[in-house]
Amino acid sequence: MDTQNTLEDIKVGVKQKLSALWASLMFIIIYLDYFHLYMPGKMAEIQTGRVFEFGITQGFLLVALSVVMIPALMIFLSAALPAKINRPANIIIGVVNIPCVLFNLAGESWIHMVLGAVVEVVLLCLIIRYAWKWPRVNHD
Repeated sequence: MDTQNTLEDIKVGVKQKLSALWASLMFIIIYLDYFHLYMPGKMAEIQTGRVFEFGITQGFLLVALSVVMIPALMIFLSAALPAKINRPANIIIGVVNIPCVLFNLAGESWIHMVLGAVVEVVLLCLIIRYAWKWPRVNHD
């Protein structure tokens, strides 16, 4: 009697992979922002009304929310959009987000910020790769 069990390996579609990658990216973005508050002097800087070189204004917060909202919405959109729109959206938004990640690293030398940025860029590269290699269907 064969008692060896084999684990079932269920195939996951591109949409689910992309959605999961965007969700992972959002968790890292949120946690990096949260842990940033623990860095010495950052709370005091925020209380003066400045972040990095920018004044904290309604406009600044609107732009900051818009930048974070796009990858947050991509969690749903990657699962819901049709492939014809989904593929270029993931490629374009993935490519555009890489400079944003690197810009957020400007002036930071703490290793957790560097590690977070590296992981974010890797996730964005995976998003771009999965979208780029989206499987094709033959219409014979």
